[in-house]
Amino acid sequence: MPVRTSAPLPPEEPVPHLSRRSLILSAVAAAATAGSFTGVARAAARTPKVLVIGLDGALLSRIKDADAPNLDALMAAGLTAPSSIYANPLAPTLSGPGWSTIITGVWPDKHNVKDNAFTGARFTQYPDFLTRAETANPALSTYAVASWAPLTDTVFSAKVDTRVSTPGAEYDTGTTSRAVARLRDGNPDAVFVHLDNIDHAGHTYGAASRQYLDAIHGADAQVGQIVAAVRARPSYAAEDWLIMVTADHGHTDAGGHGGSTLQERQTFLIATGPTLAPGSVRHDVKMPDVAASALAHLGIPLDPAWGLDGRPVQQPAPDDFDALRGSLATRVDETGIPAALVGFTHTPPPGWSVDNSAMGGGGVTEWRGWSFTTDEFWTQAQRDQNRESNIRARGVFAVADGDEWTDKSYTGTFDSTLVSPAYPVTGGGTAVLTYTTYYRHESPQKGEVLVSYDGGAPVTVRTYTADVPSRTETVTLQVPAGATSARVRFRYTGGNNWYWVIDGVRIGMS
Repeated sequence: MPVRTSAPLPPEEPVPHLSRRSLILSAVAAAATAGSFTGVARAAARTPKVLVIGLDGALLSRIKDADAPNLDALMAAGLTAPSSIYANPLAPTLSGPGWSTIITGVWPDKHNVKDNAFTGARFTQYPDFLTRAETANPALSTYAVASWAPLTDTVFSAKVDTRVSTPGAEYDTGTTSRAVARLRDGNPDAVFVHLDNIDHAGHTYGAASRQYLDAIHGADAQVGQIVAAVRARPSYAAEDWLIMVTADHGHTDAGGHGGSTLQERQTFLIATGPTLAPGSVRHDVKMPDVAASALAHLGIPLDPAWGLDGRPVQQPAPDDFDALRGSLATRVDETGIPAALVGFTHTPPPGWSVDNSAMGGGGVTEWRGWSFTTDEFWTQAQRDQNRESNIRARGVFAVADGDEWTDKSYTGTFDSTLVSPAYPVTGGGTAVLTYTTYYRHESPQKGEVLVSYDGGAPVTVRTYTADVPSRTETVTLQVPAGATSARVRFRYTGGNNWYWVIDGVRIGMS
């Protein structure tokens, strides 16, 4: 990432590394308390407050390798959620797009940040979460402090009560002391803190280096100071804190980011609060969820008109495909995927089925008909073919990938149908089918969505014959009189073409 505007240097040149205090606070586990969301009763009307700490360029895997007792304690006390982001052509894995995604709660196809210059950013349409909080409730006290000035100069708007771009000479030490002072001496309701030195170490020495681990150790001590300041507040017992720690991107072992490797695309969320089970791990969390979670915790209703891509982490939405995670297997024919990585199965979840009666023979085993897979597994089958742009599917999703299937000798064509359970409907009424999709097209490939009622003949309700970016689809269904159930079919036909992703399928009455 470029250095802060308060200490001008050429883009991507790291700022000088400054010495850090190594204050290790073993009591952080007890500090990781208080977190809730709209609709959940708070004991004794405790005041909701939010703290978000951003660790630029931090890899969760290396945090686990480092001496990081404060972050370890936060993970033990709450939720740990490994996650991933996009790559080009949606946006490179840089700090500008990464932090904009976290802070606004929308992906780059909405906020439009493609680089670290923020050219063409749509922050008026998709403002930062502190601005949304101020707009909804001007009485809230909001505070943002950053070691990288573009965040507090550009991403967070002037509507935020206090924005501080730490002078370059003070770097993360100054950012930490300012955050501690505000938490100790003020009464903020929502706080964002950005620490930069882990990213600096990654650029200079690489993520595989001892120096990178040392930088994590130093940032961990600073996280400890900040969380301790929360706990030391005189009014702490009457407050309900949601604490979230996250990162904008990862780093390669050799150092650097911006590309499409899984290591560069890695992010995470560590979150603590009473609704988040201690020591829990989830794989359905995405980085826009940080903003949505903060707003929900503050009691601010999430207006659908805002177009947020995030959903509150405190409000998980169970998905049939995610239940398959424990059944996923390692690679069979694929060679680019790490041998130990579990990430695919052909066995559908209960109630679902896959009809491969018209499916061709041979081909790559992993992709013979509809498969259930993860971002980590699928994107490594072949990088830089836009699979990294499948941003709105979460956890385990279904994919029909004719392109990868034909990478091994095969016969016939790809013709596979994913069949849903029977959903209850009311005859004569209007139902709504929703699902997340991502479709990349090459003729003669085709994707068809068909619906049948009470076991009757399937009827096509949507056809895909052109590229469709990752999005949530909504299809209105007129339920025949007397019908009591509806079943959905997703049929993909093609050969050496592209792919189709399906996730989050629901039918409900309107």
